[in-house]
Parts: sequence; C-alpha cells; structure tokens
Amino acid sequence: MASRIDTVLEQTLHDQRLVGAVVLVAHRGELIYHRAAGLADREAQVPMREDALFRLSSVSKPIASVAALVLVAQGKIQLDDDISRWLPYFKPTLGDGQPATITLRQLLSHTAGLSYGFLESAEGGPYKDAGVSDGLERSALTLEENLRRLGQIPLQYKPGSGWGYSIATDVLGGLIAAVHGTSLAVAIDQLVVQPLQLRDTSFKVNDVDRLTAAYLNDQPQPHRIEDLEVIPVFEGTIGIKLDPARALDPNAYDSGGSGLVGSAGEFLTLLETLRQGGAPLLPKALVDEMTRSQTGELELENWPGRGFGLGFTVLKDPAAAQTAESAGSWRLGGAYGHSWFVDPAEELTVVAFTNTAFEGMFGQFTVDLCNAVYGQ
Repeated sequence: MASRIDTVLEQTLHDQRLVGAVVLVAHRGELIYHRAAGLADREAQVPMREDALFRLSSVSKPIASVAALVLVAQGKIQLDDDISRWLPYFKPTLGDGQPATITLRQLLSHTAGLSYGFLESAEGGPYKDAGVSDGLERSALTLEENLRRLGQIPLQYKPGSGWGYSIATDVLGGLIAAVHGTSLAVAIDQLVVQPLQLRDTSFKVNDVDRLTAAYLNDQPQPHRIEDLEVIPVFEGTIGIKLDPARALDPNAYDSGGSGLVGSAGEFLTLLETLRQGGAPLLPKALVDEMTRSQTGELELENWPGRGFGLGFTVLKDPAAAQTAESAGSWRLGGAYGHSWFVDPAEELTVVAFTNTAFEGMFGQFTVDLCNAVYGQ
C-alpha cells in the first residue's frame, strides 16, 4: 500500500495539482502509513511537515457534531429537541410564512431546510441579500448576529423533508455554546479537545510557523490565495469565499461549520476514537446513531450512493458512488483541500490534508488515493 500511495502523491505533486499534503492511514488501530510531501509554503520553500496546521474548513463539521453529541451523552439536550429552547432568536419560517420546528438531529444531518450562500446563483439570493456569512471569510459579525440574519430567511423546505449541504453546523455551534453555557471555542475545547489530549485543534492558530499557506488549482500551477477570493464551486453559483487570513483574525466568530484549525494527526485521533466505539467521548450507541444514514431515500446532490449521518456522509451503495470503500463507510472533505474516510468494515481510517483547493477535496487525487489504499 505504501508504495502505491507514494506513487499517487509524487505524481500529483509532479503534475502541480497539489502544493503539499499530509497523508495518514490507520488499519486496525495502528498507523501503517504517514507521510508529509511537497511544500507547506511554496514561496518561502517551507517543506510540509506531519504536524502542519491547516484551515480545516468543513473538516470542522464532524468535530462540532461530536461536541453536540457529547452534550446529548451528558443529558443536556436530546437529538429530537426543538432548538428554539436554547436559541429563541433563531426561528426561521417556511416559505409560506408558517412556523417551523428545527431539531438537533436535523441540524446534524443537514435536513433543517438551510443552505449556504455560496450555493446561490451567480445573480445572488436571500443569503447574500441578508449579508449572511458562510463562516469562511472575515466578518465583523458575531455568531449570534449571523444567526439572527439567517433566521430572517425562509427555509428551503420543511425540516426533515429534504436534504441540503448547509450552514446548519454554524447554527449547531450557536446551540452548543448556549447549551454548554460558554463560547463555542471553550465548549469544543472542553467537550472534545481536552478529553482526547489534543493540542492544536482550535479556532485560533497556536503556532503560526506550522500553519500552511493556502493555494487554489490553476495553470500552470496552483496560485496562492492571498486574501478574500471568490471561487465558483459549481457552475452558475455565486462562489465560495476563501479568506486564509480569517484563521489569524482574533475577532472572527467561531464557525462550527468551517472555522477550526488543526492537524491531520489530531483529526485521525478523533476518527479512530469514533471507529473504536467512542470512548472517552461518546457511548457506542451514540456513535452507532451518528454513523447511520439519517436521510432515508432522499437523494444527496453531488454525493451519489451516499446518505448523511450526524455530521458526515455514510456510504449506502458503493457501485453508485463508484468507490472501493465498503458500505457503511463515512466520508467528508474540506474546501481548503482535505478529504478523509473511515471504512469500519475494513477497520481503516484515511486522512489526507492538503493546502490546495479544490484538488485535495474532490479532485482526481482523492480518487487515486482511495484506489491506492484498496489496491485498485
């Protein structure tokens, strides 16, 4: 396996589709592959290192989701509780003006009727008009101010009746903070980071020298994202705002969906904790619920063959997904260039953090890496 992964990494770097990457593979609880390759900062010629820090973008989502489930395990909130008990200012209505009830389960599974501003059409839409932040760019808003704006926008569908990848995890962040009685940063630190003895997973960079630069695929090579850059993710959409400096802004609000910084090794620790049953964070019953598809027969746009659990996708049909992963595998990525998956049937966890959007999230590298792991 190691030589196959090495080949994929070296070819992708040679083709200038990635600037740098950290790839970790654990099998049956043992780290069987670990490599830092390429450059953390091309302009300064800083080599990638295994403990490099990355802007996690949507890798933040499963971390925040676990924090919420720890509160469930503590009996502070239940999965099917109405969130307005803790967020009385956040009460979006249905399109016809009728009141709607959103539950914790619906936030976690992205079935709450919310969306993302970056998914709106190039002409704009209600999220842009309301000035809602997606959590990836610097903003003068507080978390509560952003959620208040979001709460004025009608939901896209009745909660529980549809699915849409969304800013729900930022709402979840507000809920976690309210239930725990602290800021979201303190809550995640106390509920997830400290129990796992992590050091680097935080909303604030604790070692700037280890923070990687951020790049975007381009010709003939990726270009450095220096400041706020708007990049269309899907044709016809307004585009995602990548703003690397947000991670260094002490005033940026805590975005549960995209604001954390961390390392590949620490995220592997969290995934392995879940794969091995959840202790010391969660009872196995809650891990089982987290890793079960919550979306029934709903189709997940851009995720064929997959459902959504409580924080990430769950593979239902490997053939439809065109993957070697086993049914029941969990997967998600991050816009700054990250992909990861856990295959419980094979006792396998794979984390690939890169500094290159979007190749590292859903480019050919992610396909080639998966095939290399499974020997295909």
